[in-house]
Amino acid sequence: MTREELAEYIENQYGVQAEHPWADAPGYAVFRHGGNRKWFAVIMNVPADRLGLKADGEIDIVNLKCDPLLVDLLKRGDGFFAAYHMNKEHWISAALGGNDGGEKIKPLLDASFLLTAPKTKNKKSRLK
Repeated sequence: MTREELAEYIENQYGVQAEHPWADAPGYAVFRHGGNRKWFAVIMNVPADRLGLKADGEIDIVNLKCDPLLVDLLKRGDGFFAAYHMNKEHWISAALGGNDGGEKIKPLLDASFLLTAPKTKNKKSRLK
């Protein structure tokens, strides 16, 4: 899934368009909830060596909010890294551009969307 395909998927799935909040980083795109303005995905192009890769040039990644237990498991697999420029306990970076059609990223994106969604206030009935 390329960065363009991911941005299109997010717009179709959640009705959210990319924001580009940093003039000095036009390759960075933020996706956030309308209500609480919390980010659920950030697409970036970062130097490969910043992710611990022995490669030149830049790599496209997406940062996603994730359960801490899942973060540890994902980092053991190919294409996943400790979150770049985010809380490494609750966020994961995933490489974009793979040939799996986003099958690894889409469920994580759904989870990130839910984890960052506005909280609903439910009144719980008291037991007597």
